[in-house]
Amino acid sequence: MKSITSNIIGELRQYDEFEDWWESELIEIPFFNKKMKITFMYFVPESDPEFIKESDEALKSFLQKAGTDKFLISGLVYKNCMDFLNAIEYDETDQSLWRMKDKNEIWNHVQPSHIYITRRPYKDKDVYVDINCECDWEQEHGLQLVFRQGKKIARVSQIDGHLTDADAYDKPDEEDELLSQFEMEEKANRQQCIRAMAGKMLS
Repeated sequence: MKSITSNIIGELRQYDEFEDWWESELIEIPFFNKKMKITFMYFVPESDPEFIKESDEALKSFLQKAGTDKFLISGLVYKNCMDFLNAIEYDETDQSLWRMKDKNEIWNHVQPSHIYITRRPYKDKDVYVDINCECDWEQEHGLQLVFRQGKKIARVSQIDGHLTDADAYDKPDEEDELLSQFEMEEKANRQQCIRAMAGKMLS
């Protein structure tokens, strides 16, 4: 069995079923306060020599997130839950979901199962951290949390194989709210770095 090595999470072994999937041992994930396996998906070393480096950068960013950082996206996860419940017939088994008083309580109903690292095949071609979860409101399709470059949430949805709403609904990235927010923040960060460097040169 072949293996590859990440400087962040160590050795990943090739799947028996899929030659371009590589799975790690259990890794401590501070964001969820639990150990999970991480899989590099659709990675052919000969075809994408920068993938491991970019994946390590994404993982480093994501693994720096603390458990309390979940609360920054509680509103998005709560909205996914409520949108689903409002779209289906009322069920008494969903009472605990309807009775939530605080959006942060939504995490009591989310069970993360696996983390996938994959490159978006077109447009920005960035590396994304794609987290698959089970959840109490959508037992069939679950919940998907996607972080672009491991930094910022790019999508909260059912698990459908798409990394962005732009891809799922075939619309321009500029019309994808979360992608647009990422671009604006990255642009602001670059401008801040340029100003800081200019200040040092002048001082």
